[in-house]
Amino acid sequence: MESEQRLKRKRIYRPYSRAQFLSRRSLILCLSFFVFLMFLSSERFPIRTVSFHPVVSVPSLSILSKNSLQDSFHAKLRFPLSVEDRVLFPDHLLLLVSDKIDEAEKLDCVYHKVLNHKDVVRQRVLSVDEFDGFRSVVRCPLPPWNYSAAAGLMWRGHGVDYSLSLRSNRTVHSWDRLVYEAAFDGKTAVVFAKGLNLRPHKESDPNRFMCQFGLKNSDDEDEGFVVMTEAIVAAQEVVRCSLPSSIRNNPDLAQGIRVTVVLASRNDVEHVRMPSAVRFRNSRSYDHRRNRMRQKEKIAVPSVAKLYNSKSYQTKRNDGKFELCACTMLWNQAPALREWIMYHTWLGVERWFIYDNNSDDGIQDVIEELDFQDYNVSRHTWPWIKTQEAGFSHCALRARNECKWVGFFDVDEFYYFPRHHRRGLPGQNLLRSLVANYSSSRTIAEIRTACHSFGPSGLSSPPLQGVTVGYTCRLQSPERHKSIVRPDLLNETLLNVVHHFQLKKGFRYLNVPESSIIINHYKYQVWETFRAKFFRRVATYVVDWQENQNQGSKDRAPGLGTEAIEPPNWRKQFCEVWDTGLRDFVLANLADPATGSLPWEKSLL
Repeated sequence: MESEQRLKRKRIYRPYSRAQFLSRRSLILCLSFFVFLMFLSSERFPIRTVSFHPVVSVPSLSILSKNSLQDSFHAKLRFPLSVEDRVLFPDHLLLLVSDKIDEAEKLDCVYHKVLNHKDVVRQRVLSVDEFDGFRSVVRCPLPPWNYSAAAGLMWRGHGVDYSLSLRSNRTVHSWDRLVYEAAFDGKTAVVFAKGLNLRPHKESDPNRFMCQFGLKNSDDEDEGFVVMTEAIVAAQEVVRCSLPSSIRNNPDLAQGIRVTVVLASRNDVEHVRMPSAVRFRNSRSYDHRRNRMRQKEKIAVPSVAKLYNSKSYQTKRNDGKFELCACTMLWNQAPALREWIMYHTWLGVERWFIYDNNSDDGIQDVIEELDFQDYNVSRHTWPWIKTQEAGFSHCALRARNECKWVGFFDVDEFYYFPRHHRRGLPGQNLLRSLVANYSSSRTIAEIRTACHSFGPSGLSSPPLQGVTVGYTCRLQSPERHKSIVRPDLLNETLLNVVHHFQLKKGFRYLNVPESSIIINHYKYQVWETFRAKFFRRVATYVVDWQENQNQGSKDRAPGLGTEAIEPPNWRKQFCEVWDTGLRDFVLANLADPATGSLPWEKSLL
């Protein structure tokens, strides 16, 4: 009897006890999670080191409390950043990271000893930038002696094992031979590669190349998928290939796909002709194995380039194209930007593309300030040294759907209209009006303007009102020219020599007379400014100042050696003709009548 009662109690009370336990547990978990969410989102609950008390705070303190809370919370969750690729340059190490990095000042580059991964050293990053809208670039110092360039990244003060960031990828690419950029262009991909040894300023045989598209792990050849297509054209550092039909039909497939260039003879192309279809891993078909064998016989150029289906490149403006845009590549020219952009905006430039080649002088702040003032300026991170021609090709692709005309000129070059100035005619929007006259031309696709090179003009320090007012003495004869082009009428090679592009067949350039328009090139400024050129020049085929080559070239300063040592009487050199035309033009049109100040001069208030 007693036994039966015990069994009855078990049948009655056990389910209840279990349900009660579950309900209490669920209630506790829900309450804990709710409190946790309230804790994270609350602006009235700051963290204290000793105790935690709800307090009423003013808005500014609430913001500080929330930020400190988020910092504390994220610090506990931080893991080593995933380094996708590394590129070793002569003066720094570049890391490409798949994460967005918000607090670069708290990040360290970490290097391990070549024969002992536990022996590591840390150095602060040089700089961090967003890159291609999907990745970040981190610039690190060169590794110490006897330490590997396969560097990782670690948050300062964080104790997570650094070796985690090395397990997926330890590859370090040499800058001498590398595919570094790629972009969509209609039904083709434009691929930018270093080390192909193609002739400068000439088209090359595209039959030597193929493009390889794939998502595969470099450590395992059977992982991912690969497809190859033929090159259409090739010139300098640019190879254009057909897109696989699978990507043409569904561009989203190409989001983040890696692309490279493969050297191939024409016979190879004929024998390895592949259908434009994706080859998936673990396929054991005969064709797949045969294509694998043939791919292994070729040597693909190492690549850090990925294709992204960016709408900004593909979509045209709804309200029509800008009549006139400008593109330049620069390094550490932040102090010169305001004058250059404000002056040429007054002449009619409506859109600006700034390709930043590793500046560290606060250029982003200057660009953000100009953009805030509606100057329509965008900065594009271009970390690839000595690739100005390729950068201009890239910019032409980028600007084509936004701009009818694009000017390619430097931040020390200024357009001037001497005839209008002499006649006292209005100067505003003159440059835009000039190109607009040829926007419907069936033959003109480029407007070339000669350049006059100015010297220090007797100055020993940078002119306070800018280069257009301060430098007034130049060489007698013009040197070279710069161009404004119609980007939709460029040759498909995108071949350029900085000063001009190769055009489509049937189109030509127009040389405007010097009496109508000229460019003042403030090439030889005061020594304080000029000596920065000794660090590095951005053009691919122009020798750096430190190298003892092409001493008589117009790309070099006459009589200047290979060291950044100020020559005697530098301030008086390159002065053959006193020319105050642009200075007078600027002061007459842009100076404030009351104060005489110019728009680009910083207010002292």
